[in-house]
Amino acid sequence: MAIQTMQTTEIRSEIRTFIVSTFLFGRSEELQDDASLFGNVIDSTGSIELVMFLQDRFAITVEDDEVATPENFASLKNVTAYVERKLKSKA
Repeated sequence: MAIQTMQTTEIRSEIRTFIVSTFLFGRSEELQDDASLFGNVIDSTGSIELVMFLQDRFAITVEDDEVATPENFASLKNVTAYVERKLKSKA
């Protein structure tokens, strides 16, 4: 499946799997869609890892100012919506 045609659930699932395996050591019950990622799940180094994953997996470019915008990276739900917007802008 082409990256640009991925559905919301597929994008969310891939991001969730990465976060759970990388930062929560497989404890998926600790990650809620609306829960804050920064400070609770991901630290500053982790944010770099997340950005690298998103750029590699979804072939998008994440700008520095986009990471600092809470609407983009505050929660799993926000990250999913951000990736969707980036993919739609490439289509």
